[in-house]
Amino acid sequence: MTTPSAARKQLRAHALKHPEAWADEPWPGDHVAKVGKKIFVFLGGEGSDVSVGVKLPRSLLFARTQRFVQKMGYGMDKSGWVIARFGKDEEIPLELLRSWIDESYETVAPTALPKRRRAVAPKREAAAKRR
Repeated sequence: MTTPSAARKQLRAHALKHPEAWADEPWPGDHVAKVGKKIFVFLGGEGSDVSVGVKLPRSLLFARTQRFVQKMGYGMDKSGWVIARFGKDEEIPLELLRSWIDESYETVAPTALPKRRRAVAPKREAAAKRR
């Protein structure tokens, strides 16, 4: 079973592989990944729990059926944001969370990047996949 620390590290690395993605800590102890100035994934903080907040327009209904998923606070759930939370002894579905991070990025990036950079990002991603 993956430890919370290892899971956080893997999910953060996955998020930061996206074009123009960068890490930020907008509040002490809260880690996020952004594209442009917009957050596309909330990665929580350190400790024995793992949490991942994402925006899911395509997978939202499925996500809400998962026992580890909760509505995101501050009214963000109305825009399709959810948070997946895992305790220290719970199995963390890394592949599912990676796909949700991808979906969240694909949702947020088009409005976060200037038009000239939006066209370049998919080309870079396609070239990277060919390597």
